[in-house]
Amino acid sequence: MRLLAIVFVTLLLLIQYPLWLGKGGWLRVWELDRQVSAAQKKNEDLKERNNKLASEVEDLKIGTGAVEERARFELGMIKRDEIFVQILNAGTELKSNPAAALGSKPVIGARQ
Repeated sequence: MRLLAIVFVTLLLLIQYPLWLGKGGWLRVWELDRQVSAAQKKNEDLKERNNKLASEVEDLKIGTGAVEERARFELGMIKRDEIFVQILNAGTELKSNPAAALGSKPVIGARQ
């Protein structure tokens, strides 16, 4: 009787091995499910980024406002008849640290 119990327990363990650790086992399914979830999250993030870029491209194609804004803030350009006013941070001197003064954002003044 004891031999029969050992044989049944051994067979049970042999049956359980592929269920947990085999090619289609629970651990493999769990890992694949985790990978699918990560890929779906990444796809959602990329779709959101693509939508933002598409709207920016559309804005650049249609309106001049976005082009003007980029020219002002990224290239430091101003319109004709505008006055450029640069506000330095408190305690920053142009002579002692010109790099800090150049790091401040330009403020566009009123037209003359």
